[in-house]
Amino acid sequence: MTRGENMGANGLASMTAFASAEGATEGFSWSWDLRSVNGRGLDLRLRLPDGLTPLEQPLRAALQKALSRGNVTLGLRLNRVGTAGSRLSTQALDAALEMISEVEARANGGLTHSTAVDVLGMRGVMDGADDVALPSVDLLMAEAAALIDAFVAMRAAEGAAMTAVMNAQLDRMAQLTQDAATAAAKRTQAQGSRFRAQVTALLEETDIVDEARLAQEVAILAVKGDVTEEIDRLSAHIAAAKALVAEGGPVGRKLDFLMQEFNREANTLCAKSADTALTAIGLDLKLTIDQMREQVQNVE
Repeated sequence: MTRGENMGANGLASMTAFASAEGATEGFSWSWDLRSVNGRGLDLRLRLPDGLTPLEQPLRAALQKALSRGNVTLGLRLNRVGTAGSRLSTQALDAALEMISEVEARANGGLTHSTAVDVLGMRGVMDGADDVALPSVDLLMAEAAALIDAFVAMRAAEGAAMTAVMNAQLDRMAQLTQDAATAAAKRTQAQGSRFRAQVTALLEETDIVDEARLAQEVAILAVKGDVTEEIDRLSAHIAAAKALVAEGGPVGRKLDFLMQEFNREANTLCAKSADTALTAIGLDLKLTIDQMREQVQNVE
């Protein structure tokens, strides 16, 4: 089962994660480093030692199976180590030290100084080191599989934390949307009372009133200030977002699109409000939407 097929049961996954591992065999030690950050798609960058290029294709396949989005970097660092039967080659050591001195002199202090372990790992310094075979692809791939599993588990743990935050934000948006509906109803009642008072005053001042035109103007004002559609769409978007969060899997792009729709409706709500209470609710709604969008940017 691929990651895409399996993620629905596991919930959301974060695109930010890190995992590392170490291993060793006769003549070599190595360390793995796997990390990822936000990305629009899946961008894989592999850094492998010379001689281990056959690892690249199976590693890419394993990562593509496990992940859907993110800028992912996988590094493998390989070090030669002396074996029990190896002996120090003083001639090769002298040559290595001379080369190191020349390189450091040319770099004019721009390089870090080599350690004894670095020097011993140089080719030929330990007799017999050149005869030791590189770790096998099968061995390294077995380690890589465990590394990727740990990496995916960390992304899932981060996703679970984001799920709790986003559900709370959606609940907050649902409450604000309900508050907006209540405030809009009160505003309509207050506006109706003002309209009636203004019409009464106008009728007292003059007998020349085009009642049809007056009714038309009142209707136009009512339509311009009506926020029913915005509230209905906000409620629908909240339900859709909750369903996506509950569904899990690689839904980050869908959630990001919904956040744009949320923001559009909140902006329109504020533009139509013409009421202090309703404007305040709209601004709180915009703030909550912006906070959730920061979380969504990290969802796979």
